[in-house]
Amino acid sequence: MYGENVCPNAQQPPELPALGALMVDTGRGDRVGEFRGVAGARWSLRPVGGGVEWEAVPHLVRPALLIEQLRARTARLNARSRGEVL
Repeated sequence: MYGENVCPNAQQPPELPALGALMVDTGRGDRVGEFRGVAGARWSLRPVGGGVEWEAVPHLVRPALLIEQLRARTARLNARSRGEVL
């Protein structure tokens, strides 16, 4: 019988973003990070401008809106202007 081994609710994995694309991890409070690559079944993200990478579930990650990108970059520049080590 056709389709008997097919799960009717199977989700397709999300399309891989470009390296360096800003993404929002909704599983971590809408944290914004740069896409760094794939680590097993998860995606690696890191804070804008550097820092410790974290792994995110691909289905909980979405592209950052323009305003979210601006906020993340502005926060990094403000930290740099205060003399924080980035």
